Amino acid sequence: MSHFQSTRPSVDHLRLDADQLNAFMARAFPHAEPGSRAVIADVQPGKITMRLQGGERSLRPGGVVSGPTLMALADSAVYALVLAHIGEVPMAVTTSLTMHFLRPAKPGVVMAEARLLKLGRRIATADVAIWTEAPGVIDAHAVVAYAIPEGVT
Repeated sequence: MSHFQSTRPSVDHLRLDADQLNAFMARAFPHAEPGSRAVIADVQPGKITMRLQGGERSLRPGGVVSGPTLMALADSAVYALVLAHIGEVPMAVTTSLTMHFLRPAKPGVVMAEARLLKLGRRIATADVAIWTEAPGVIDAHAVVAYAIPEGVT
């Protein structure tokens, strides 16, 4: 096996754990209001779980969590998931995000679980489930793709 093959990012191998990812996100987004950033609760090969404490600013009229808040959570979850597998590569960027809002997301803690569908050399694609009541009661679903910069090995 060549050196390139042995060091290439893999869905079966993490390069960053939850603590490292949370520290990176704090450094990468220093202007986020305290408590407004989602936190990585768990990361495993191919899967990440994030938690967002929804506040007044995340609510829309009607008292439910806003669509932009849920979309940002889905995007953040996939960003963290991709970085967990490729390392600190800040310029990995979203190339597409498709969101389906299935039911109103209740105020409070919002959870997201992202699973890698494919980790290619140039594009990573993940599936995201978002819930506020229980993991089996999905409020929103997203499919998100990220471009991986050249030179990631």
